[in-house]
Amino acid sequence: MAGHSKWANIQHRKSAQDAKRGRIFTRLVREVSTAVRVAGPDPASNPRLRLALDKANAANVPKDNLERAIKRAAGDAEGQVMEEVTYEGYGVGGVAVLVECITDNRNRTVAEVRHAFSKHGGNLGADGSVAYLFNRVGQIGLDADNDEERVIEVALESGAEDVVRDDDGNFEVITDPNDYEAVRDALREAGFTLNDPQVTMRPATSVDLDVDTAESVLKLLDALEDLDDTQQVYANAQFPEEVFAER
Repeated sequence: MAGHSKWANIQHRKSAQDAKRGRIFTRLVREVSTAVRVAGPDPASNPRLRLALDKANAANVPKDNLERAIKRAAGDAEGQVMEEVTYEGYGVGGVAVLVECITDNRNRTVAEVRHAFSKHGGNLGADGSVAYLFNRVGQIGLDADNDEERVIEVALESGAEDVVRDDDGNFEVITDPNDYEAVRDALREAGFTLNDPQVTMRPATSVDLDVDTAESVLKLLDALEDLDDTQQVYANAQFPEEVFAER
């Protein structure tokens, strides 16, 4: 079992802010539509759509919204051509940042992303400049009061790669993206309550920030998350807790 998590606070902060702004429904529905366009409307044969629907359902996106999105994406001949693009860059303090977008106009999106980086002391980088610092993984949270031996047993037997604990004692089960659904389902069947299960980008290393630098990085991440075309923003920053207490 590995050591303490070095990335959970940015994940939790980002999720809370998405919900606060009311943007999460739009982004989740957009991901459902994109998954349909990529691999079709049948969840049974489209793993990406299954994951998108699972996340949308967890966020209580209305079923009617999801059904309309699937039908529109599957049969919309005249609709906009949407494409996925990832931008990479650095914030102050050497923090690596990934911005995943879905857009119908690359020129507009890259201009907005570049402006956000420049305005907040960062730099938009070339493709590959920071992506190597992140790994796509499945991540499943469990509360600290669960039995550690049982969590590890179920997780590893179902295909998980690792189980880590954060500073509060909560568990994070880490999986290969291809094994995520099997591990998630095994934990549920074993009776565990799961917190924010998802496939995400996990930094291989993190950058510890002081309060002033953390505030600057948070302003950059907020600006990137506010862009209409943004789906997800990832950073390899470790923020001091007092920064969140003040926000």
